Amino acid sequence: MASMFSKPKPFTFPLTFLWILLLLLSMINYLYFTIYYTLQNEFRNMTNNLKIIRNPEWFEVIAREIKNETIKIGLVNMDEIPDEIRTETKMVNIHFDHVDEHIRWSDLFPERIDEIIPSKCPNIAMPRFEDYQELDVVIASVSHYECGVGGLRNIFRLQINLVVANLLVRSGRKDNAPLFVVFLGSCGPMWEIFRCDDLLWNEGDIWVYKPELKMIKQKVLMPVGTCQFVPPFSQLAILTSFLMDEQIQTADTMDHLPQPKEAYVTILHSSEDYICGAMALAQSIIQSNSTKDLVLLVDDHISLQSQNHLRASGWKIKQIQRIWSPFSTNGSYNEWNYSKLRIWQLKQYDKVMFIDSDLIVKRSLDRFFVYPQLTAAGNYQKHFFNSGLMLVEPSKCTFDTLMKTRFVVESYNGGDQGFLNEMFSWWHRLPAKANYLKVFVDVNDRLHQIPDDVYAIHYTGVKPWKCRKEYDCNWDGDEFGRYASNSAHKRWWQVYNAMPKNLRDYCAINMD
Repeated sequence: MASMFSKPKPFTFPLTFLWILLLLLSMINYLYFTIYYTLQNEFRNMTNNLKIIRNPEWFEVIAREIKNETIKIGLVNMDEIPDEIRTETKMVNIHFDHVDEHIRWSDLFPERIDEIIPSKCPNIAMPRFEDYQELDVVIASVSHYECGVGGLRNIFRLQINLVVANLLVRSGRKDNAPLFVVFLGSCGPMWEIFRCDDLLWNEGDIWVYKPELKMIKQKVLMPVGTCQFVPPFSQLAILTSFLMDEQIQTADTMDHLPQPKEAYVTILHSSEDYICGAMALAQSIIQSNSTKDLVLLVDDHISLQSQNHLRASGWKIKQIQRIWSPFSTNGSYNEWNYSKLRIWQLKQYDKVMFIDSDLIVKRSLDRFFVYPQLTAAGNYQKHFFNSGLMLVEPSKCTFDTLMKTRFVVESYNGGDQGFLNEMFSWWHRLPAKANYLKVFVDVNDRLHQIPDDVYAIHYTGVKPWKCRKEYDCNWDGDEFGRYASNSAHKRWWQVYNAMPKNLRDYCAINMD
């Protein structure tokens, strides 16, 4: 008989339930890792794509110096800037009429202009400056395409640079806060207007300037080209004073202003052929009652004995190394004329007037120092100036730039004059009597008289110290006849006769 208490059956987990549980765990695991890796990838992508949003580097240069909460920017020849600016700004487009496409560089820079009847320049349109006030920054763009015709001598490029300069003077902040200029595009700024000394930052086709406003004010007072002479001296002084201080300064006030350091400069190198000329030049400047320094640059071809006599004639002597003219021919008269570039190294002076040593001064040239770089008289040849008398502003960066480009920029005459005319295509015209070239091209003029009111006489042809006192030897033969002038010859010898006897005696030795 079977026991009434049978052995219990073991518990068995339902197979179906087990499969369901495993399936749920698998799904949970799948969802967990899917979400985890998805979020991880998203985070990685966000990290990889994350950029620190900041101003472009060129604008940071400006923003560091401007303390305004909002920076006001004028845009010239552009609708918007290519880079996003994060700083609070207010931008305004500057409107002006583009210069007439029929105007040529030769219209602004003619070969010569009338010395008696006032001339006029073509109109270069400017904005209505009263519509744009309290600007902190002016940004301008001139593309290579826009200045392609004429290159550096492009009228539209000049207009853009003049618009920017005038905006700084007429529409910039009036609280003596710094103003800034940015040029965008391959054409770049005109260094005749925006000095390399004021360049804060440059990378590629972007230039950032912090201009010295008083220098810009001088530039905008000048005519747009050499189609007009520089303004009358008194008028320029008044206008400059007005723009600098917004009122005409009294004589008492002017007495307390720091006086600029200025000098006349000439150079002797490679030979002693011009010793007498340099002595006479110094004496003529002194005789004109000048208040400026006289500086003579000499290389090692000028003997110590000659230097002592040159010093006695009035010059302060400064030793230099001469500079070869890369586009001259061996043995030519201008083989070392690039030595003249050394004048830009005279940084102890605010302005210098270079004068070739074959000139003499008849009337004081001191008043001409009011004009900015580069001011000179015409050369009666295309749009060129004569580099025998010119007003420049010494600067290390200008000298460095001239030295770097002298092998690239070709000189039309192989010497300094051709090179400097390419480097300073925007210049300011003095009347011919400031640097009266002793050359006569009128075949009907047989007297070759020099006017009485000239400031300086430039002795082209055979030099007066190479001729007899009584006679201009340029009259001998046809080759130099156009350089002959008895009246000019007489004036040089008048300066010579007024020199101290010891200087005349030493000069006489060098005449032989």
